[in-house]
This record gives sequence, C-alpha cells and structure tokens, in this order.
Amino acid sequence: MTEIQERPLPTAVESFVLHWGDLGSHWGVNRSIAQMHALLYLAEGPMTAEAIAAELGIARSNVSNSLKELLAWKLVRRVPVRGDRRDHYEAETDPWEIARCIAEGRKAREIDPALDALQACAAAARDDPTVNDVARRRLADMASFVESLNTWYDQMLTLPNATLLGLIRMGARVSRILGRSG
Repeated sequence: MTEIQERPLPTAVESFVLHWGDLGSHWGVNRSIAQMHALLYLAEGPMTAEAIAAELGIARSNVSNSLKELLAWKLVRRVPVRGDRRDHYEAETDPWEIARCIAEGRKAREIDPALDALQACAAAARDDPTVNDVARRRLADMASFVESLNTWYDQMLTLPNATLLGLIRMGARVSRILGRSG
C-alpha cells in the first residue's frame, strides 16, 4: 500500500491549482473539482482519493463526488496500480483532448438543449398565427444561427489537431485579408 506523503506543494504547482480552481468557479465548475483536475494534471503519476484529499486539504467525501464529476467529463480516468487495491486516478494530459472533452460536455449540457428549445420555439411560432412576424423571424434566425454553430463544431471535431492549430494561427491573417477585401 502506498503511504500518503504530506509535503507542501511547490509554489508553481500550488499557484496553478488555486488559479485553475478560481477559473473553474467562473466557468460554472465547482472550485474543488477544478483544483482536483489541476492537481491530477500536474501529478507525476496516478493518485488515490486519499492522497488528493490530503494534498488539497478537502474532505474525502468531497473528493469522491468531485472524482465522479471529473470521470463523467472524461477529464480523469481510473487506472490500476500494481500491488494496491485502491482506486487511482490520473488526468488527461493532452491539452487538445482536454479542450475536446470540455467542449463536448458543455455542448451536450448547454448547446444541444438550447438548440432543441430554439427549434421547437421557431416551429411553434411558424404554426401560430398569433405570433408576430418580427418574433417569428427572430426565432428562426436564432435557431439557424445556433444550427450553423453546431454544424461548424461537428466539422471542427473531424480535423486533426495540427490542422486546428493552423486554423487558430491563421486567425489574425484571415482577419487582415477579410478586412482588406470587405
């Protein structure tokens, strides 16, 4: 069995963990969940829930619930450790995969239901003679806009990381070109 070593986190690691926790709370993610993700992301190897609780000074029950959330987002996975029957966890370390997991999770939880609601509202407005033309057009425009973003997102998921990075780096050049021609 691996013993939990209590030692202070290096300043850079602690700073990142605290900052990531603050960012998480701004993004609607519980601070503890974001801090656990940051700790696991920077960890040299898999960690037990007990070790996470000790490092961050948070309750073991909070760690368990937070790990379930991180597992659901696919940002963390359980990994076996030879000679230890406890569950160990490690974070996804590829920034592109982290971004994909977060984007997929947010899309499923936020964009997909919003798109369904917009499409239903636009369809109901189309068939309701009591809805004025302005409201009908604006609902259709908003639904069309979100459908376009959804299609773009699906297309971006199929591109290799190198291509996505190239598109990101092209951003300023494309803006300059469009600005000159528009």
